[in-house]
Amino acid sequence: MSGETRIQLNVRITRETSNMLDEIVDYYQENTKLGRIYKGDVLTDIIEKSYEVMNKQKKLNKKF
Repeated sequence: MSGETRIQLNVRITRETSNMLDEIVDYYQENTKLGRIYKGDVLTDIIEKSYEVMNKQKKLNKKF
């Protein structure tokens, strides 16, 4: 991610969703050795993993 161009994404989420994100960030912070973890890093990780799962499901659906 170090050489990639970043864009700012502005979204509105509920307070509950924001609290869940804060909890996830805290979990990442406590359980990784990467140094400081930011919300954007966590969201990027979640999106990339979800994207991989989606593509796997698409491939499975094409087989049937």
